[in-house]
Amino acid sequence: MITNFTRMKSFFILGFPGLPPHYYGPVSALLFLIYLGIAIGNIFIIAFVIYEKSLQKPTYLVFCHLALNDLTFGTVTLPKIISKYWFGDGIISFYCCFTQMFFVHYLGSVTSFILLVMALDRFIAICIPLHYPVLITNNTVSVLCGFAWFIPLPLMVAVVLHALTLPYCKSNVIAQCYCDHFSITSQACGEDVKILQVTALCVAMFCLLLPLAFILFSYVSIIVVILKMSSVVGRKKILSTCSPQIFITCLFYLPRCFVYVANTVGFSFSLDVRILLILFYSLFPAAVNPVIYCFKTQDMKQTLIKRLKKTKIGIEIKLSYFSKAVI
Repeated sequence: MITNFTRMKSFFILGFPGLPPHYYGPVSALLFLIYLGIAIGNIFIIAFVIYEKSLQKPTYLVFCHLALNDLTFGTVTLPKIISKYWFGDGIISFYCCFTQMFFVHYLGSVTSFILLVMALDRFIAICIPLHYPVLITNNTVSVLCGFAWFIPLPLMVAVVLHALTLPYCKSNVIAQCYCDHFSITSQACGEDVKILQVTALCVAMFCLLLPLAFILFSYVSIIVVILKMSSVVGRKKILSTCSPQIFITCLFYLPRCFVYVANTVGFSFSLDVRILLILFYSLFPAAVNPVIYCFKTQDMKQTLIKRLKKTKIGIEIKLSYFSKAVI
């Protein structure tokens, strides 16, 4: 492999090192189906909310931002690993690898801040409902989501630019399904590597734990409000309005926390298992979130059912008219 940083022109995406070659086809097909699910599901959510005026409310605008983020993440990460297993093309250019690394960590950070906006929306709606129409409007949510996209941007740009200054004198093999910060900087040499890795870890903790602290505060406050309610019907109604956001938040944070705690207590995973876990918690939420939006959110589910019924009736009328015309 390439060993001198002056000649380092590309990296090799390793993927799953223990995967036998005869499984390459099925794995690439599975990853392609996952990408199709992510693309179709999230594009549908964005288009459906844009098309349905009744759904253009703060909560659903946040869903659109999250769907756009999930769609972009899948598009940035999956095509290359699919290409590796489908066409045997595991080579990615030096700067493309750094670009992918930037988007991987940037989009993950944006997700964290969008989940914060989502938690804030539910916190105000349930804990101070009288102020909700004033505090949470479409414009307010658009501004907050704009901050969610902007806040991690300079931090991630700084981390990537710093990583570009390192001399890369080890192997050019990326032991992962996509280029991430740890995999790339592990191939670097020099005293600055550890400093950069610690700095990147601090940035990651800021982007993940700061929103998580407020998210936990929000949902604990909501649970307290629910427990204080005497009406069983009221409790169920509030839980139904919060359950989509709670599911989405848990899908994003719980696997990450599990991997972090397991590493902290000294429980080690094999390389294949570690790569699979990271791929799972990175892509599974993006694939599942659209299903949660559609089936766990009452307004969206009811609107979708109405549209399907209208479409079915329209098709039946056309078929009836066509059959009469033929007769």
